[in-house]
Amino acid sequence: MLKATWSDYVIKEHILKNAVILIDTREQENSHIISYLDKKEIKHQSVKLSYGDYGLLIPKNEIYGFMQDVVLDFAIERKGSLEELSGNFTNDRDRIEHELWRGNGKLDLLVENGSIDDIIAKNYNTQYDKNSFIATLCSFHHRYNIGLHFCKKENSGYMIVALLKYKLREELKGD
Repeated sequence: MLKATWSDYVIKEHILKNAVILIDTREQENSHIISYLDKKEIKHQSVKLSYGDYGLLIPKNEIYGFMQDVVLDFAIERKGSLEELSGNFTNDRDRIEHELWRGNGKLDLLVENGSIDDIIAKNYNTQYDKNSFIATLCSFHHRYNIGLHFCKKENSGYMIVALLKYKLREELKGD
């Protein structure tokens, strides 16, 4: 994405601090995330994203060579529960698979209030077979090169910011 390299200080104190979290206009039931961003005074704006629910924008900054706003080519797809995810896999499979395909290699999946252990123990409230659930997760992970993350709902804002900013940091550090 970005070929120039900057010092760790410039990355942390100038570029990352000014980055803006982008929230897809279609994202629903995310007041806990908005609240986290507001509490931490993290800039955010609502826009239509090509894929995923959360992205990151580097605002124009000619001092550091950003002659225009730059959107990180990476996003987070958030699911509010294992029930929502299993519903996507069973009732809305074409839509979620198309979303993962659009973000192929540029998307992480964040699932709130669940874990792999919960899936294996069938600690979710749908009829989706646990073996099918795991098979779909593993297949999509490999097929679309997505990262899989699980956290409590109250930690989602923190995780979204961390995943996006550390991806940007790695991009900015260069080789």
